[in-house]
Parts: sequence; C-alpha cells; structure tokens
Amino acid sequence: MKQTTPFTERTVHRYYLDGDLNCAEAVLYGSNEHYRLGLDSHGLLLSAGFGGGMGIESVCGALTGALMALGVLFVEQRAHEGEAMKCLAGEFLQKFAECHGSIMCRDLKEAHFDERKRCAAVVRMAAGLLESFIEEKQELRVR
Repeated sequence: MKQTTPFTERTVHRYYLDGDLNCAEAVLYGSNEHYRLGLDSHGLLLSAGFGGGMGIESVCGALTGALMALGVLFVEQRAHEGEAMKCLAGEFLQKFAECHGSIMCRDLKEAHFDERKRCAAVVRMAAGLLESFIEEKQELRVR
C-alpha cells in the first residue's frame, strides 16, 4: 500500500483519535471533508451504529464507513439500478480482506488494537485503501 497521505492522517488524528469518533464515523467524516460528499452533521450520524463491528465485533466499522463513502461517490439514485455498486463493494471488500487478513472487527482488533490508540492502525489502513480505490475507480464516480 502507498504511504499515508494527508487524507489518511487527518482521518485518523482529527476524527478518530482527537475527535474521539468511532472507526466508522472517522472514515465517513474524513471522506465527507476530503471528497466533499455534502453530508450534513445529521447525515453523518448514519455511521454511528457501525463502530466496533456494529458493537459486536462483526464487520469492521472502518470498512463500513468506507462503503458508505463509496455509495455517495458512485451511486446516482439507487444502488440496485445497475451492477456498478455491487461490483465496487465486492471488489473493495475483497481488497480489504486481502490487505488486512479479514473484514471482521474481532480479527482486526486481535491483530492491531492498542490500549492508547485503540484501532487507529485499522482506521489508517482502511482510509488508505479507500483513497487508493477511489483514485483507481475515478472514471466511475458520479460525484
């Protein structure tokens, strides 16, 4: 994976560590700022329940936050109107799993959790992968 970027570092530090947001919130808030998604403070609350693998260490919250950002960037009206989002989501999940060994919060926490920084390493990895993925799929963006 490429070196960390201002987007990745800002997402981790401003939103996750300094802002004390959960992993899903941090990735979505960082994406909203960086990619100008146009989500207001109320819309950003949609990510609140996805941190910590939806509170039960299921699918990684940073991953679900990234998928939310992809939805805003790559879906015009409804995801099921075409195959694009389904394919993009599947490809992103596969890349995430290949890069991080799992998409499950419990596995990622076991490998990366730090008492002081919590899951900052996972948020950093997810944000970096998201940025690379968006760059790679630029021609498909609707926003």
